[in-house]
Order: sequence, then C-alpha cells, then structure tokens
Amino acid sequence: MHLDILSLFPEAIEPYLSSSVIARARQADAVDIRVTNFRDFSDNRHKTVDDYPFGGGAGMLLKAPPLFAAVDHVRALRNLDDEPRVIMMTPQGRTFTQEIAHELKTERHLIFLCGHYEGFDDRVRQHLATDELSIGDFVLTGGELAALVVVDAVVRLLPGVLGNEESSRQDSHEHGMLEYPQYTRPRKFREWEVPEVLLSGNHKKIEEWRRREALAKTLTNRPDLFEKLSLDERERDEIVRYVNGA
Repeated sequence: MHLDILSLFPEAIEPYLSSSVIARARQADAVDIRVTNFRDFSDNRHKTVDDYPFGGGAGMLLKAPPLFAAVDHVRALRNLDDEPRVIMMTPQGRTFTQEIAHELKTERHLIFLCGHYEGFDDRVRQHLATDELSIGDFVLTGGELAALVVVDAVVRLLPGVLGNEESSRQDSHEHGMLEYPQYTRPRKFREWEVPEVLLSGNHKKIEEWRRREALAKTLTNRPDLFEKLSLDERERDEIVRYVNGA
C-alpha cells in the first residue's frame, strides 16, 4: 500500500510515523508512507497557500492551486496505474468508522489532504478529493491528527502488520460492539480480583462471559451501537436486566 500525506506541517507527522506499529509496517515494506509539504507547490514567490474568502467572512482559506499541484506531483512520483483515493480530512465529512478502515485497506494508493485555517477552497472538494472524512463532531486546528488517526486504523489492518491476525478481529467495533474487559497478572491487585470465570479453563463459559460483558459495555457506553445489533429479544432483555442489576 502507498500512502501520501499532504500537510503544511510535516514535522508534526513524521515522529508518529517513525514509532510503534506504523514504523514496523514501514520497515517490513507493508506500507510506503511519504509526507509532502504542499507549501512547496505555491505559485507565488512568497509561498503563500491561503487567501481571504470571496464574499467576506472571518479567517483564511487554503487555495486550490498548491493542492492540485501537490497531488499531481505525488501521483507522478508513484507512477501507479490505479487511481488514488484522495481523502480530504474535514469536520464536514462522513464520520470515519472501522467499516471504512476495512474499505480503505483494499486500496493501493491513498492521498490525505490536511486542512488548516477555515478549510479548503471548495473546488478542492468538488474536483480533487474523492472522499471527505471526519473523525468526530469537533474541530481541530489542522487535519494532521485526523489523518494520522485514519492512517493508523488502516495500516494496522494490513496483513502481517500486527503479527497476530486475531488481535484486530477482537477489537472494538469489529463486530458492531465494544470489546469485552480484559485482565492480566497479578491475579489480585489491592482488593480487586480477576473474575473467576477467566481462571476456570472452561472456554465455553469464558466465551459466554466475554460476549455478555461486551454487550453490556456496548449498551452502557454506546447505546446507539447496541440498538443496531442483531440480537433476539430474549438476549436483548437479558443484557438490559444485567446492566440494570436486575
């Protein structure tokens, strides 16, 4: 997989890409990630990439020419036959989910546009971007953090990146619910003990406990997800009673 991140602040991105799972994925050639400063493609001698919005209003907008030129540049460097997905990180985009992460992991080339100021000249959205993504209903100073969130979520799904494929299959949101609670040594810490069922060796009972706890956590923390789960009425009622202590 080939990833390009277009940003005004590459120095804010590189340290994360050079650590932990993403660094190992790059070293193993599972993914090739490059960061490009689109200020280098400004069409004026002052290297400005923003200007006042037509019609008035507060703040500045990112101009279209540097972004188009930067995308053309990275596409030429990659020299791939596949059309890239050009993803504009914006609070106006569709909310990023695990389902979208699985969709993106199948692409050969992803290009991320990191916004700043009051956002992008809308011609970037209309004629350059193929996707608009948001990581939540809030506004960040720039798109770098949002792009890294998406990159991390996608890269960890690539074959061989996590080492144990089962790790990602048990993640929250993989099956429409949150992950069950987990414990490790020591068996007792202060007055808190590991649930006895996890020490029983009875795999059937452990799986039943994990499913119940995952459903209970989903109902408590994300009732919107719980409502979408395909549960029969009996199991749904049991989980509601369990959460309510009945």
